[in-house]
Amino acid sequence: MTVSLPCLYSFRRCPYAMRARLGLLFAEQKVELREIELKNKPEQMLAISPKGTVPVLELRDGSQQQVIEESRDIVEWALQQNDPHGLLDTDLAGANALIDQNDNEFKYWLDRYKYADRHPELSKLEYRQQGEVFLQVLERLLAEHTYLLGERISVADIAIMPFVRQFAHVDREVFYRLSYPHLQQWLKNWLAHPVFMQVMRKYKPWQEGDEVTVFSN
Repeated sequence: MTVSLPCLYSFRRCPYAMRARLGLLFAEQKVELREIELKNKPEQMLAISPKGTVPVLELRDGSQQQVIEESRDIVEWALQQNDPHGLLDTDLAGANALIDQNDNEFKYWLDRYKYADRHPELSKLEYRQQGEVFLQVLERLLAEHTYLLGERISVADIAIMPFVRQFAHVDREVFYRLSYPHLQQWLKNWLAHPVFMQVMRKYKPWQEGDEVTVFSN
């Protein structure tokens, strides 16, 4: 039986894809990376995941195939295979509640803050202020300990950080003037973290016939 590496379709700047790549690296799971262009999605990805969003992880084990289409599910799968850094050794109910708030509330305001010209119902300032409700939650947690749920990195940190990064990068000067010193330091530490730097390494868009690109620590 031939066993192939799992295949990850990803896009470098997508926060959901960043989340998945972080999970895979912390779990020390090797995958074949296929970097895509959003305006030119490969047919191979659309054939297994017609919704056409990244990340998509295809598990390939002989005749068996499984497709995981959501970033949280990819992280969960990876850490269930291997969790050498103990990212799941935490308050999982608390972690899931934070990630739910990030995905279901904060992301909504983040998108409108980033693309305020497309959503004239409120001003850019008002969208930012709505997003800050979640930042205040994170600031309170980080005032108590180094990471969101304690003194060690948890699944909540890797799931949420890419979205805080995207919020901050809408206007870096404004973000770093806000009164969230612990959150700002947490983000700075993440941006310099060697695992995140590996996540953000640039790859050329995949084309059929390319040599396999192995994504791993």
